[in-house]
Amino acid sequence: MTKTKIGVLGAGTWGTALARMLARNGCDVTMWSALPDELKAMSVTHAHPNLPGMCLPADMHYTADIEEICGDRDVLLFAVPSVFVRSTARKAAPHIPDGQLIVDVAKGVEEKTLMTMSEIIEQELAADGKHTHCNVVALSGPTHAEEVARDMPTLIVAGSPDEAAARKVQQIFTTPTFRVYTNTDRCGVELGGAVKNVIALAVGIAMGLDYGDNAKAALITRGNAELARLGVAMGCKAETFAGLSGMGDLIVTCTSMHSRNLHAGMLIGRGKDVETAKKEVGQVVEGINALPAACKLAKKYKVEMPIVNAVDDILSGRLAARDALATMMGRQLKQE
Repeated sequence: MTKTKIGVLGAGTWGTALARMLARNGCDVTMWSALPDELKAMSVTHAHPNLPGMCLPADMHYTADIEEICGDRDVLLFAVPSVFVRSTARKAAPHIPDGQLIVDVAKGVEEKTLMTMSEIIEQELAADGKHTHCNVVALSGPTHAEEVARDMPTLIVAGSPDEAAARKVQQIFTTPTFRVYTNTDRCGVELGGAVKNVIALAVGIAMGLDYGDNAKAALITRGNAELARLGVAMGCKAETFAGLSGMGDLIVTCTSMHSRNLHAGMLIGRGKDVETAKKEVGQVVEGINALPAACKLAKKYKVEMPIVNAVDDILSGRLAARDALATMMGRQLKQE
């Protein structure tokens, strides 16, 4: 039986956890990174420094050659941080065959263009006029890499307007501990994955100020209301934000000990500046990257997003954390 060939672009925690899972599920997996030393260490140790206790299968392959990773693959998995998706797609495009099935797991919205990660990949592929049909499926949901790397039960959504492409991703990625649903609302799936990181910063800030569970629950619930309002204004389905890639991802990011955004927010709430918080977290804090785009989207679509705006006020230094949250509490009373 021929193995499904997977190329993984990016050797961070999420890309690595998925690579391991796919390899253990019988796929032929090759990982690529722009950092050759990172790959060499993983190939020798069969481990990842930020995923303690995880062992990578010995039959996994590694390459620093972008042409090699893109050739002859059933699926190309984009797992680089959101700020590197465009540059990686541009670098890979000449080597990606037309008709390639691509799965994106990076979460974010580009500040300058307000495009989602899937849209960025499609745009870069279309630039040469040679890619007329590449399917980009967004894979998103409440999925901490630390738990997937330990085969803990996880549910996720494959978002694509092409139902056949979403179903193929569903079949390839489903394992006994990793259940995949499909959704035709790709934009809603991606928007949930990006904006929830900003809400998690707000929850972390509240925790850093020693506010309690009441505040945490309120920020999660009202944060999801902001997200859904924005999504509907952008043409997404309201029900998407009640699902795994909406409320599900929001809950896990706002409550888990694994959440970088929650951790960064707590540090900021305790008085650390943004750069210090990022350094202490030690990994990419996607909510900080997504914040400018979230603010611009709110303005563009004329959607009220007080929590997102409060985080922006805090991170920009316009308001102290306690004052920003007090301002939200003092807003005009209204119906839920």
